[in-house]
Amino acid sequence: MNHFNYRQDALYCEDVPVTHIARSVGTPFYLYSQATLERHFGALKDAFVGDAPLICYSAKANSNQAVLTLFRQWGSGLDIVAGGELFRGLRSGFTPQTIVYSGVGKRVEEIDAAIGHDILMFNIESMEELALIDQRAGALNRKARIAIRINPDVDPKTHPYISTGLQKNKFGIDMAAALEGYRAAHRMPHIEVAGIACHIGSQITTLDPYRQAAAGLIALFKELQALQISVKYLDMGGGLGITYHQEAPPALADYAACLSEATEGTGLRLIVEPGRVLVGNAGILVTRVLYRKQGRAKSFVVVDAGMNDLMRPALYQAHHEVQAVERTSRPPIVADVVGPICESSDFIAQDRSMDDVRQGDLLAVMGAGAYSFAMSSNYCSRPRVAEVLVSGDRFDIIRQRENLQDLVRGEQLPHWLSTPTA
Repeated sequence: MNHFNYRQDALYCEDVPVTHIARSVGTPFYLYSQATLERHFGALKDAFVGDAPLICYSAKANSNQAVLTLFRQWGSGLDIVAGGELFRGLRSGFTPQTIVYSGVGKRVEEIDAAIGHDILMFNIESMEELALIDQRAGALNRKARIAIRINPDVDPKTHPYISTGLQKNKFGIDMAAALEGYRAAHRMPHIEVAGIACHIGSQITTLDPYRQAAAGLIALFKELQALQISVKYLDMGGGLGITYHQEAPPALADYAACLSEATEGTGLRLIVEPGRVLVGNAGILVTRVLYRKQGRAKSFVVVDAGMNDLMRPALYQAHHEVQAVERTSRPPIVADVVGPICESSDFIAQDRSMDDVRQGDLLAVMGAGAYSFAMSSNYCSRPRVAEVLVSGDRFDIIRQRENLQDLVRGEQLPHWLSTPTA
């Protein structure tokens, strides 16, 4: 359920016409619905009965400070994978003791910052990382809480680029090595064993992979109990999918019941790390038609948003619905929606039946709230686009559109080159 709806053939975000926002801020831009964000967070929270899990929003999905601040106000913790996300989270008011830090390549300065702020725990991805965190905690005269991220060798049945729980993936420590990892962590003077963790992938649309992963983690928990190594948390990661086109992800109540059953009777507190399921369908990308072009084999709709603005179709062959912001009575067309980037992979949709839009018309690329602006770039020296948030009948820019000067900010000529005159 989202708050992007048509009223007399005009697309609205909550109570604001999308055309009105486009006239005000220009195109392209990302547009988010606060009511949809709140609905999704509340629905996930309400799906769990009994002992509530710690919900840690996955910052990588959409790390705009306004989005982070909203989730913090609604009671969320934060799942981070980089020092920059720690910076954003703290700046947005998250309590460090609600922050979980995953990621296979944590740098020393990132580890030090997280230890210094006393985050809830690190999800350990390798034995060398564990040793380094113990060393850095000792140097800082602190103790670091950790969970070992288990790679359970479970197929999440998703795109291979967003599968993270198979043995061939770079993430986590395999189950056979994990027990020795916990023994080693238990002996380390500056480490406190706090949990068991996993994250098996993204855009998962069936519960079986979660059941398989949870069963393996609970078996490991029982082995740790026998060794008198106590843990408090079971972090099952995120990855629950959404509907982009024809997907049928599980109901939140079924997802919650699946994870709650895994921890029943264990005394463990569940941690979940939702990202896409909260923000994916709460955002759209609004783009303007620049040209119509008829090739010998295909018809093209050329728009002002490119793969640097929305990478998912090029990277994952992802499907996003494309809708006219103002519907017409003209018969639909079949076309590729393409951007201005000099790459054949620069497309938003291919062979798509769509509204018969003309030069100057606006298109809405749906389901663009997650892994969209967050993955954008300045490829082809294109300034990154604006982000806008709607609440009821009001809207505001929550990230200004970059300008040409932003493209060269931080660059400088070496001393042996003369400064250009213009």
